[in-house]
Amino acid sequence: MGRLRTLARTYRDFVTNHVEEPDVPATPDGADGYAKSTKIALLLLKQEINKPLRKLEDYLNEMPGILNVFDLEESPDHSSFSVWDDEFPIQELRRLLRRSAEQAGLSGTASIDASGFQRDQASSHYRNRVGYSFNAMKTTLLVDTESLAIMDAHFTTKKAYDGHIGLQVFRRNAEDL
Repeated sequence: MGRLRTLARTYRDFVTNHVEEPDVPATPDGADGYAKSTKIALLLLKQEINKPLRKLEDYLNEMPGILNVFDLEESPDHSSFSVWDDEFPIQELRRLLRRSAEQAGLSGTASIDASGFQRDQASSHYRNRVGYSFNAMKTTLLVDTESLAIMDAHFTTKKAYDGHIGLQVFRRNAEDL
């Protein structure tokens, strides 16, 4: 638990420095609202813990030390995590990724890694739950060659040809390279 508490503090501090007005609650009257920085930090922690959402809620409730880091008495409801995943636009997550890469120290030399996967068929349960289906996921990452920090990421499920995406990612970050 000590490692997770330290990680939770790191996430909280990093996101608090990233977010404008970090202490403003999500709801104007303060009723059951979480600050934007708390939401993002808990989403990062969710990825680290890597448990199903219902188990994550129970897991966090059993760890008051971690909840204290975020000044919470109990874990947010498991459905909140699903809502928060859709709440933040990709541009904001890219800025957060970029700032974390800058902390690693950028060398000015980067490499583009493009990869993906294809699948034959998604389960009907999954398609109905998310409201869509895709056959291929393509990822393009811009990675600093010295620190191996990911500077930028692009994901697509719609394009049949993604050769131009690498150039788009490069142009987006050209001033730092």
